Amino acid sequence: MAIAAIDVDVQQTFTPLCPDELPVPEGHHIAQALNQQAKLATWRILTKDAHPENAVWIVDSHDNMFQPLSHPNADLTWVKHAVPGSKGFEVIPGLPKVTEYDHVIWKGIEPDLHPYGACFHDLEEKLSTGLIEWLHHKGVATVIIGGLATDYCVKTTALQLQATKSFKVIVNLSACRGISPDTIAESCNQMQSAGIFLASNLDDVKRLCFADSNILP
Repeated sequence: MAIAAIDVDVQQTFTPLCPDELPVPEGHHIAQALNQQAKLATWRILTKDAHPENAVWIVDSHDNMFQPLSHPNADLTWVKHAVPGSKGFEVIPGLPKVTEYDHVIWKGIEPDLHPYGACFHDLEEKLSTGLIEWLHHKGVATVIIGGLATDYCVKTTALQLQATKSFKVIVNLSACRGISPDTIAESCNQMQSAGIFLASNLDDVKRLCFADSNILP
């Protein structure tokens, strides 16, 4: 059965390269770890936020973020980020071109949609992005996840995939970065409680991927 590696929202908008957007500490330093895990996989997938400039959740400063909203599919306020055509929309240095991936998911394109996970366009998780279906079609049994940020889009994507009960889901923490130690720890506890495997490094990923095999790549 095939293995898929997913690079979740590995965009400059979530790194110190775009300090006015949503910079995750060291978010631009994970390309090597993502490339290493991809070598274990049959398929490599990229997910990207793609937000319009007129999104209903946009506020003008970081001080005004995290305010609750009444929109059913945009729950909190955020500063503008990941606008197509901007520097923040681009992937971090060291990753392949978009056209070199096997599958790409763009999410959050509508002004009133701000999803976190890569599997659904809406927060109610009714409108599929097609990722789950694509993985099934390719015969994927194991999914390795890295990206930004551990405590938001990585966590939600992993939980969505785990909820299908169709995949062995591995989160490679060496290929992720998160917002804060507290929320990272809370997110890791949530993922482990759901049955997701957490790997500290590439060796852990290999062990988990090939636990039933005597041959490692």
